[in-house]
Amino acid sequence: MPFPAPALGPGLYVVSTPIGNLRDITLRALETLAAASLVLCEDTRTSARLLDHYGIKGKRQSLHDHNERARAEEIVARIANGEAVALISDAGTPLLSDPGFPLIRALAEGNLPVFPIPGASALLSALVVAGLPTDAFAFHGFLPNKAGARANALAKLKDSRETLVFYESPRRLADTLAAMAESFGDRPASVSLELTKRFERTFRGPLSDLAARFAGEDTKGEAVIAVAGAAEPAAPSAEDWQAALVIAMRDQPMRGAVDEIAARFGLKRKDVYDAALALKPRE
Repeated sequence: MPFPAPALGPGLYVVSTPIGNLRDITLRALETLAAASLVLCEDTRTSARLLDHYGIKGKRQSLHDHNERARAEEIVARIANGEAVALISDAGTPLLSDPGFPLIRALAEGNLPVFPIPGASALLSALVVAGLPTDAFAFHGFLPNKAGARANALAKLKDSRETLVFYESPRRLADTLAAMAESFGDRPASVSLELTKRFERTFRGPLSDLAARFAGEDTKGEAVIAVAGAAEPAAPSAEDWQAALVIAMRDQPMRGAVDEIAARFGLKRKDVYDAALALKPRE
């Protein structure tokens, strides 16, 4: 079916494209891609499948990790001269583990317009089916390839309370899940594969079970891993922190003891101060 391509105002249009199913594209995205004077593609060969499917024949140019800094100046100049340029990645929403950030930053510094054309995102698609809290989450993209660097990156996230979301390649999936189980313990997690495609599937369970599930398996397609955040620490018992307060007050002034115990146990200073006042006559 034909669709209109209304003229666009000058600017960069950051267009989300399908992550698997070609029908997961908005009418506005199609109109934008058809009307743009230039479509910047992470890989022109990959994007050709989508653009050709919808009969979009405009000029295409590659913008990827190895050339985006060099091309940013040229693209900024074109937009400053009144062109409408579209940016797409191989799949999903650009800039989420995809090229484009140096260009967006250059446009922002030049006070030139950038417009989001929202749509599919593997990150959000996996998150909403994970069965994990969505009120707070953090996206960490791809972890480092080397085991030591990956372990260090996971160690820094061990105490994060929000749901954690990662992308991972199929060949590293089992190793990454095992590393997560070792670092985070047996938290609830999910692994989503082939999202929006015919063989889409999501596996849920403790990290150790998921690591065992994918050990030695030849998985296809990029995976999205979601992991529950760290549990809230148990509140310290009044008996424990008050005993520590007694010891602290033996060796330092009451004010210093109160500050130390409040910080150590994560307590309100007033509560500790009131307890110290009650204890003081016994000293």
